[in-house]
Amino acid sequence: MTPSEFLDAVRDDNETALSRLGSSKSLYAATGGEMDADPVLEAAADAEHVAAQTFHAWAADETDDEATVVFETTATEEDEHADAVLAKLDDYQPDDDATGMQAYLRGLDDTVERAGALLGRILATEKSKEQLTGFFVGQADPQTASVFRDLKGDLDDQRERALELLDDVCEDDEDWQTAKDAADAAIQAAYDEYTEQLESMGVNPKPVC
Repeated sequence: MTPSEFLDAVRDDNETALSRLGSSKSLYAATGGEMDADPVLEAAADAEHVAAQTFHAWAADETDDEATVVFETTATEEDEHADAVLAKLDDYQPDDDATGMQAYLRGLDDTVERAGALLGRILATEKSKEQLTGFFVGQADPQTASVFRDLKGDLDDQRERALELLDDVCEDDEDWQTAKDAADAAIQAAYDEYTEQLESMGVNPKPVC
């Protein structure tokens, strides 16, 4: 399998979950229904902060040199993302609790699985960045919308690094399948949390046709 084929397979096999994670309900779920600017920013800051902690931890105990560089570079970017969002808030301390997808990622210790899950995380996060950008456009706050547009732009580089890492660490079909399973599981963990959050508020996670 090539990196391009891998990317297409993950997107295709998780089309429904990614589509719903990219719906307006995703922000509603993440904020517990509080669709004002501050709760949305706080949820975004939490997500970036926890992701940075995850990738710093991966880099610290990784034995593959290329993977260490990829994970640490990604962690540094996520630190910068958290700082960019926190700059829009007054004295907010982001939550350290890892739930959903981040809890799943922290349970991985195999390089191939981590590389696959990293790609899954990037695909899911692209969807949330689109919603965050759209939310602040709707709030007539173009400066904050631009912040999230820039953060989404960084995900393009993250995706390319993840695919290059997968090409390096996946030596045979079994490795590619291991990575694919981890990517699918990362997206599913995000989707399961999204579903549980909405259902706890009495909201149907499925779109009404």
